Amino acid sequence: MTETEYKMLIDGSLTGSDLTLDVVNPATGNVFATVPRASEADAERAIAAAARAQLDWAALDVEARAQKLLALADAIESEQDLLVRTLVMEQGKPRADAEAEIGFATIFLRHFADQRLPVEVLEESEGYHIELHHRPLGVVAGIVPWNFPFLIAAYKLAPALILGNTFILKPAPTTPLTAMVLARIAQPILPAGVLSVLVDDNDLGPLLVASPDVAKVSFTGSTPTGRKIMQTGAPTLKRLTLELGGNDPGIVLPDADIEATAEKVFASSFMLSGQVCIALKRLYVHSDVYDQMCDALARLAEAAPVGDGLAQGTRIGPLQNKAQYEKAKGYLDVALRDGKVIAGGEIIEGNGYFMKPTIVRDIKDGSPLVDDEQFCPILPVIRFDDIDNVVSKANAGEFGLGSSVWSRDIETARDIAARLDSGTVWINHATHFAPHVPFGGAKQSGLGTEFGKEGLTEFAQRSVVSLAHA
Repeated sequence: MTETEYKMLIDGSLTGSDLTLDVVNPATGNVFATVPRASEADAERAIAAAARAQLDWAALDVEARAQKLLALADAIESEQDLLVRTLVMEQGKPRADAEAEIGFATIFLRHFADQRLPVEVLEESEGYHIELHHRPLGVVAGIVPWNFPFLIAAYKLAPALILGNTFILKPAPTTPLTAMVLARIAQPILPAGVLSVLVDDNDLGPLLVASPDVAKVSFTGSTPTGRKIMQTGAPTLKRLTLELGGNDPGIVLPDADIEATAEKVFASSFMLSGQVCIALKRLYVHSDVYDQMCDALARLAEAAPVGDGLAQGTRIGPLQNKAQYEKAKGYLDVALRDGKVIAGGEIIEGNGYFMKPTIVRDIKDGSPLVDDEQFCPILPVIRFDDIDNVVSKANAGEFGLGSSVWSRDIETARDIAARLDSGTVWINHATHFAPHVPFGGAKQSGLGTEFGKEGLTEFAQRSVVSLAHA
């Protein structure tokens, strides 16, 4: 696909613009595509088209809407090779991870195509017949980040569309290409206005959030941006789902299987070079096994191939963009200052945004590397002795997205899990998610739920119909 074929989707038409946006390959640091981006007038046109299309889309039988989603999943699979290569080049992730992302996107589409929210009878008595209905909200705006640009787009639009809403997708400016491929794939499948794809330079989000014709915003990204969305949407009491930041702790007990745990911890912490909201970002290890765990993680870090995601065998790709790369270099300085680096600790010179996976031991809470959401390939490993104290440390801070406990003693692990303030607690694994499992954050890691029936209902207006018998 050449740059002239990248188009937005507005009111059923693939659309260009006089405004453009350069897209950089993070493995090279060079621009490899220039695409059209939307003006405010384009955004207003997309909102108006979505509002017009929504009533007819909702009036379709749910089975007809489901067939459209299944057709979209089939069409995505038919273009998987293009999507995978495009995703690697715009996002930087290794090819295997890109293949998994495209595959999971079709899984989510098919899952939600099969979901229904039937009418529920809440009371049947001599006096009343009371029903609970779930009706479409209207126009939904999906604002997605750059780490999983295709998957997150799919798992937001699928529940929105199956319930009769229309959907406006706004990808991150550094990863717009797979969204534009999706626009081309969807254009002959979905009626005009049901899906719009708008590319911007981080300037159209406030317009979408403030619009009285947008009923709901589903956002995945940083907590500061989530707060701004709440403020901007407040005048219209916008329905919101916010999946925000996380500084996910892992707790390794002294009876854990060290080698098996190290492999799973490493896979979670360094997925996408640490740029995953539910990645394990700080690891607390009991003193009895601290040295063994640090050594095992260091061996894995030193052995992990780093390079261009298109290269055979690459496990660790680049940071996604220059701004994130500069932040990562700042955290590397903190690691060298506040702890002992036992693996990695270096950037890889060149035009790409590469950093070796880095393990830091002998570091404590209070360091920004432990207290912040680093979003980079650096893992701090903190020693602990007392369970109550480590639970308190794990729960410290504003975030509560995910956490994990590692032990052969499942009952003890379950007891600790029950004390952790997070939306998800994994035992002896991490970073697992699925379309049927509700997902959301505690504290300032988010608002609302995605996935499962609970997430599906967030794209609906609950309506009670109460009938009094004569």
